[in-house]
Amino acid sequence: MRKKTRLVKRISALLAAVLLAVSVLPAYVSADTETDEPEEWVYEHDPMDNPAAAADIVVNPDAVYGYSPNPDSKRLGPYASYDWSDKEVVEKARQDRIAYHESMSELYRMIEDLLGQGKNVEEIARAVSQRRNEIRLESYKDDPEGLEKAKKSNLDTYGNEFGPTADSLYEKYGSWQTVLEKALSSNPGMDACLGLYDEYYDTYDLAEEAGRNAGGTEKVYTVVRGDSLWKIAQKYYNDGSQWVKIYERNKDAIANPSLIYAGQQFVIPDAA
Repeated sequence: MRKKTRLVKRISALLAAVLLAVSVLPAYVSADTETDEPEEWVYEHDPMDNPAAAADIVVNPDAVYGYSPNPDSKRLGPYASYDWSDKEVVEKARQDRIAYHESMSELYRMIEDLLGQGKNVEEIARAVSQRRNEIRLESYKDDPEGLEKAKKSNLDTYGNEFGPTADSLYEKYGSWQTVLEKALSSNPGMDACLGLYDEYYDTYDLAEEAGRNAGGTEKVYTVVRGDSLWKIAQKYYNDGSQWVKIYERNKDAIANPSLIYAGQQFVIPDAA
């Protein structure tokens, strides 16, 4: 009888221990699960508030940094096929992007040297535009697939696999200062996809500032009653037909070139 009683007690103790372990186990599993969940990436500055970035990216909760290239974007569409949820793939692209940003400092040094040589803004814009295209392609030296995608993107966007030429940019913007600004600008959308948007946020406006400091001749004009783009062009260029140059430079502020209003301020490119 005593042996049977002892056996029952042992079995009861074992059952109690098993029940206790089962009741405690979910708590440990739950705690481990919560710890392993990745933290959501949040930028201090929302990339979607920047039209230049928003046009090239889409919100992607599965992406490492919450964004991936928009397949419909001319500039970043070719990169949409990358696996933006793969940490290793994204980290490699991120390091390449950082190296690219660091290489841009070469362009600022180039501007200083050319200014010291007495070069005008057209000469500087041409030299910087060409070197910028070279730097961008050089950043893919260890990524043959990325290089081909970059060349295809350039070809689709600019009709030239090496990037936009200085002449094509001048034809588009009508100002060598603007050409210089574009050469110094980067793509905020790609920065957003690679966790770098906040880090380089201040540089997105630096391009415009650098262009002004590079010997540009732009002026700001405040529209007065009775003005038209033709009259403003006549004032600065002695040729009213040059109004298109002013319009192209200020497209963001001019909904209709036939309707401008007193108090508006326009940048006048290549002003005498």
